[in-house]
Amino acid sequence: MSPNSPLDISRYFLTALSTRIFRYHEDRIPRDASVLVVSNHRSFMDALILMSALSRPIRFACHHYMGQVPLMREIVTGQLGCFPLEETASSQQSFFEKSQRILQSKQMVGVFPEGTRPMVTSTKPNEVGEFHRGFAHLALRSTVDDLAILPIAIASLEEVNTYGLPLRLLSFFDPSEPLFNQPGLHPLVIYNRVAVLIGRPYWITPQHQQKYHGKQAKNVVNELTKHCQDEIASLLVQGCY
Repeated sequence: MSPNSPLDISRYFLTALSTRIFRYHEDRIPRDASVLVVSNHRSFMDALILMSALSRPIRFACHHYMGQVPLMREIVTGQLGCFPLEETASSQQSFFEKSQRILQSKQMVGVFPEGTRPMVTSTKPNEVGEFHRGFAHLALRSTVDDLAILPIAIASLEEVNTYGLPLRLLSFFDPSEPLFNQPGLHPLVIYNRVAVLIGRPYWITPQHQQKYHGKQAKNVVNELTKHCQDEIASLLVQGCY
């Protein structure tokens, strides 16, 4: 896989769908640093949108089942360079280790802290769900110098809502996900026009990492998580006009 192939694939796919992207605050993108991209997540197009908007390949952590479904596996992991989370109890540790290796090589890592729920339930473009805290623990445990957390809002301006596979079919590939064990079809959001609003980067300092011990650890994790969630929620209000 050539270094630019995920970016080329993203641009080709978005061109084929005639998706128009409007990018704001690109001056906030850190240069010459390791970057952990954090974004809201409503559509299967989100990873492609972010790579195209930032003009950089991004290695996304994705749901376990994406590494199990034939054809999807080849595209998601083989062509786009995403790494599916493991199904086992050690999935979080595996996520930390893989992400660390990627960040150390100065590649971007992408995460969607809302998890699976907004992908399998119908949500409004200006809504953002509660963030899981795994990305904050990753950042605070990191041994990477010059690590920036970059919150980004994907704000749909015009979209088509349709449906794909039955949700229960996905439970065949990942029976551990309770959200797949329900009737109905998987919602699909296809963007016609979308705004990508880049937030203020949150730099991880030695002071943050010193606080990531003992009684202070919970506070610094919550602070980082809340900063990203609030920043994205605020940007969504600006973008979904």
